[in-house]
Amino acid sequence: WGAGPRGLSVPGALALRAMAMAGAAMLAVCALAVCGAAGAGESGTDIDTSRYYNYEEMTVLLRGLAEAHSAHARLFSIGRSVENRSLWVLEISAPSPASPPRPQLKLVGNMHGDETVSRQVLLYLAQYLVQGYGRDPRLGRLLNTTRIYLLPSFNPDGFERAVEGDCSGSAAARRNARNKDLNRSFPDQYSAQAVEEADVPEVVAMERWIKENKFLISANLHGGSVVASYPYDDSRNHESNGYYSKAPDDEVFKYLAKTYASKHPIMKMGKPGCADSPEETFPDGITNGAKWYDVPGGMQDYNYLYGHCFEITLELSCCKYPPASALNEEWKNNLESLLSFMEQVHIGVAGFVLDAVLGSGISDASVVVAGIDHNITTGSFGDFHRLLVPGIYNITTVAQGYMPSTVLDVEVLEGPATQLNFTLQSLDNHTIETVNPTMASSTEFKMHNVSEMEDVQQSNTIEPENFRHHNYIDMEILLRKYATEYPAITRSYSIGKSVEERNLYVMEISDNPGVHEMGEPEFKYIGNMHGNEVVGRELLLNLIEYLCSNYGTDPEVTSLVNNTRIHIMPSMNPDGYERSTEGDMDGVVGRNNSNNYDLNRNFPDQFFQIIDPRQPETLAMMDWLNRIPFVLSANLHGGSLVVNYPYDDDPDGAEMYSRSPDDAVFCQLALSFAKENGPMFEGHPCKKIYPDEYFPQGITNGAKWYNVPGGMQDWNYLHTNCFEVTIELGCFKFPYASDLPKYWKQNKRSLLQFMKQVHRGVKGYIIDATNGKGIFNATITVAEVNHPVRSAKDGDYWRLLLPGVYKITTSARGYTPKTRSVTVVEEAVEVNFTLARVANNHDSGLDQVLTESSADPGQEFEKLIKSLSSENGLQDLILSARVDLNLYRYHDYKDLSEALRGLHSNYPAITKLTSLGQSVEVRHIWALEISDRPGRKEVAEPQIKFIAGVHGNAPVGTELLLAFAEFLCILFGKNQAVTKLIEETKIVIVPSVNPDGREIAQEGQCTSKVGQTNVHGKDLDTDFTGNSSEQLAEMQPETRDIVKNLILKQGFTLSVVLDGGSLLTTYPYDKPVQTVENEETLKYLANVYSNNHPKMHLGHPGCPNNTDESIPGGVVRGAQWHGHMHSMKDFSVTYGHCPEITVYTGCCTFPLAKELGTIWHDNQRSLLSMLVEVHKGLRGKVTDHDGKPIPRANIILNEGVRVPTSDAGYFHILLAPGPHDVDALAEGYQHQRKQVFVSPYEAATTLVMVVELDNKLFGLPRELVVTATGAALSAVIVTACIVWCVCSFKSSHQKDGFHRLRQHRDDYEDEIRMMSMGSKKSLLSNEFQDETESDEDTLHQ
Repeated sequence: WGAGPRGLSVPGALALRAMAMAGAAMLAVCALAVCGAAGAGESGTDIDTSRYYNYEEMTVLLRGLAEAHSAHARLFSIGRSVENRSLWVLEISAPSPASPPRPQLKLVGNMHGDETVSRQVLLYLAQYLVQGYGRDPRLGRLLNTTRIYLLPSFNPDGFERAVEGDCSGSAAARRNARNKDLNRSFPDQYSAQAVEEADVPEVVAMERWIKENKFLISANLHGGSVVASYPYDDSRNHESNGYYSKAPDDEVFKYLAKTYASKHPIMKMGKPGCADSPEETFPDGITNGAKWYDVPGGMQDYNYLYGHCFEITLELSCCKYPPASALNEEWKNNLESLLSFMEQVHIGVAGFVLDAVLGSGISDASVVVAGIDHNITTGSFGDFHRLLVPGIYNITTVAQGYMPSTVLDVEVLEGPATQLNFTLQSLDNHTIETVNPTMASSTEFKMHNVSEMEDVQQSNTIEPENFRHHNYIDMEILLRKYATEYPAITRSYSIGKSVEERNLYVMEISDNPGVHEMGEPEFKYIGNMHGNEVVGRELLLNLIEYLCSNYGTDPEVTSLVNNTRIHIMPSMNPDGYERSTEGDMDGVVGRNNSNNYDLNRNFPDQFFQIIDPRQPETLAMMDWLNRIPFVLSANLHGGSLVVNYPYDDDPDGAEMYSRSPDDAVFCQLALSFAKENGPMFEGHPCKKIYPDEYFPQGITNGAKWYNVPGGMQDWNYLHTNCFEVTIELGCFKFPYASDLPKYWKQNKRSLLQFMKQVHRGVKGYIIDATNGKGIFNATITVAEVNHPVRSAKDGDYWRLLLPGVYKITTSARGYTPKTRSVTVVEEAVEVNFTLARVANNHDSGLDQVLTESSADPGQEFEKLIKSLSSENGLQDLILSARVDLNLYRYHDYKDLSEALRGLHSNYPAITKLTSLGQSVEVRHIWALEISDRPGRKEVAEPQIKFIAGVHGNAPVGTELLLAFAEFLCILFGKNQAVTKLIEETKIVIVPSVNPDGREIAQEGQCTSKVGQTNVHGKDLDTDFTGNSSEQLAEMQPETRDIVKNLILKQGFTLSVVLDGGSLLTTYPYDKPVQTVENEETLKYLANVYSNNHPKMHLGHPGCPNNTDESIPGGVVRGAQWHGHMHSMKDFSVTYGHCPEITVYTGCCTFPLAKELGTIWHDNQRSLLSMLVEVHKGLRGKVTDHDGKPIPRANIILNEGVRVPTSDAGYFHILLAPGPHDVDALAEGYQHQRKQVFVSPYEAATTLVMVVELDNKLFGLPRELVVTATGAALSAVIVTACIVWCVCSFKSSHQKDGFHRLRQHRDDYEDEIRMMSMGSKKSLLSNEFQDETESDEDTLHQ
């Protein structure tokens, strides 16, 4: 027995071998990385690189290697060419047991017969590896842990026709003997390749070899340039070039390509300098295949899509068939690259998927990485190896007949693969339990409780018999029939009517119909949204019959009905159905409702305004969802065969993955349906209609498939607690009735299994600690998942989650939030929260909630902040406050000044225009304040500053802030939300810090540095050196004025700086630091801006100078992007105690004016989000016990960041959502600590920190210190009096004293001398000095 990582049990000898192999692999990769290139020349091999080998010579060489090194080399052929030449493969690997298998890689050369360098390089590599094994430690480690397959010539026929010295190549030699380009002859995902198998036996052999083996990585070696190309090689539109066709594993492919290119002395430069394209450049020596040029039918894409093998294409030389004299140099150029590439076969995550009882490996289990739409399967021993770049991943394994298992937060590091084993529980080991729920029951529903063997299930259940199409009247009769026959578990009702007044019927099936039972989740199925897509309608009628007929006799059905409130709507579009026709395969008649509107384009959308009038069916559905707390739903459609999950669209309307916060949960939900439907799970639907369409495992992200603005599934997720997917049930929209039994058999298990998913995750109650009642509308938030759900009327809640450990927080108005760490397993975990009401007494230790004004206005504003913080709050505000600003030109300094003066002149009640100072060339640095009381200091009002134009060559920010200022001014008094924001916020806009640089910058110059600095050539963002007088004196005038008159003068809560040159947001620090205090908050603020931007949050700026740049979430710490010292944001945080983010609004620093409108549209919501965000966090006041404010007290956050209170004792601090420790320190007062919870949706938590006088001095009681001090002072006074008396007495008897001095001079001499040494005018000399001096007297003074 062994213990696997993360506590997973790994039984049996197989697991022990697995661990041994894993350890060996890890040691091998570590050692390989350490040895590096040093080992490349230590093999002691003797390789002849002076000539080319024809087919016969190559065959002799390979056979000789295999015979001479039979212990670790084996020669075989995967097939033959057109002209009957063998496609030789040399397998190279040290002897090993059959299990567990080693990771496999292949290198293929000479696919184009006239591209010959690859052929020779692989022959040299074969000799190098087999001869060097046992001599070179690096090669030994590689062969001991890897199976390497070398195919030097994939097109031996073409090679025989090629001519040495032909650099440009010939078509005859390039292609095979049947004149077919082998790299255009593989099955393609986007277009059918019209190639007869008889014409390309080489391709047929390769396809078979790929499918029969589990290769991890591969390289296809070519010639004609010097670059590493990676998938995809073509795109749906087949644009000839320039289109980046991204594979799901784009990051892994770039990683592999860069590994090869970085070790190649020419390739890494990115400038091949080939004669036919001398100006061609490839950043880092790599390129996306389709972006370079479109290659349909290529081999590298086939490897990835059909063999799960990560193949890249390597162009080794500009000359396709160079003279033999060049071969030695080519070998040297590529050796280290080849070795380094082969070593990458060990990266990622690897392990075994095992049966929990038997300990044996589970073959063909799917390994799913959340967020990457490409799954792999396990081998015959249950082994898997999934290539991944370093990062954190959630990984799920799924196998037929087993319960899925998910491991969250798997960390993949550089180097050897992370070892991760899964043990899966068989579904056969789980029996059905019939339960009788009671109010607030905690009985767990058994999810995976039925054998998937359909024949066993058939024999125990009553199957539907009513297989025919039902028109509206027929459907009504059927629903009434079942409602009448099964009144104990059914209720038929209508949620509204269609355009033609047909009822939108719902059949409720539950053990207590008509009642929402506490703790019981609500589930719904919707069918026939498109009237001519009828399979869903009939399946749901069959499901109603099945559930009713088997309740009480079939344990699975009984358990479902007893523990779930099921709502089934067979037809959402009964009008459209009546116009549809049986036999309609792919038509549109009847698709829309009677008003000819597509109901699945009619819901409010998060990215686009839906201008079509809301239809009665849509309104009825929205009302229904707002009345019932649905947890899970599926919308059944037709026209394809796939489960589609949110999001259904994206901001650009592009076909790309649009990820929701719960993407991993949605993938699992979709998979739960698809894996029970065999044809769907295969992923190749509708081959006759869409032959190239492929959905791995039968699921897809909606927007990646195609964009659906106004769809119902996204509206469910964004506006309710309900998770909905869209299920396409078949290619035939209105099939013949004779086919309906087939559809039921194919989907029955899927329909039942999907319903069971409603019992996943976390459920429970939010309870009032005072009266024990449930709290309605409490917010349940999962850390790191930006999607809260709310409790139902009885305080019960459900939150779908995958297995894992989560921090879950509940909050409700008037209650103290509570956070718990929760471990989620396969079945729903019950977690109850008891919330205490907020007390009024600040001494209780709870936070005292205050409002500065009367209760109603304060509550009204808090509600506004909460509303604007909802998922569509800001978008709704923008849609309701449309202002045509007509951004069509840039403003130079003169125009900018006039525009600002114009705003102040037209809106004097809410604006104040001031000059912060002047530039080198005496241009004003303007600041426009927008507030309901401009110029007046509001001590408790948050202040936010927006700054642009630090770099004069990036004036987009200037234009955005000018537009933003006008937007706010225009809407003040007209739009309630904007008016309240202005009334409650002090907004300062500084549109141009560097007006001199702006004057010389040129429009349309995207990368020009002209105007970036000020007139003295100083980059102002490197000039914020410090706040001492000496440092201020050395600053540029622009910087100094910003520091003195803005950053240090006013207590800002938040600062936002707009710049250009990329599309991302950075947060402090720009300087390199080991740790960043309060980084969570700084990063959160940057994320708020990025997440409200339609493109930035995607994390791919796509700038021409760095097309492959990836910035997760569009947010990065400044130092990790373009670090530099003395930036404005670092100064603002350090000396201004104000968090500052820098927003880069676009790749082009000075785009054409016609683009300003689009840029404003993209940033408008983000800018508004900052106005909302500044009102969050924590605000309050520090006072003594009598309510007197304590100025300049230190507020310490989480034992780190210090923020001083204002002169009036106020503070306002922005914080990331979650719990925080807050300390108040003031000189002479006792330390106070409180813990607060900050919500991402609520206005600032407001508290008063009451500090008591410190009763201790020097660590001792104040009374003792005062008494001791008094006694000491008394003693000092008494001693002084005695001394004074003695002195006075001696002074009145000077002569007598002098006489005694002379008499006793010997007695005092030593003492006088010692005192005189300390000072020429010692106390003794003055005290005994005689006024009638003599020589003798002077001598003794």
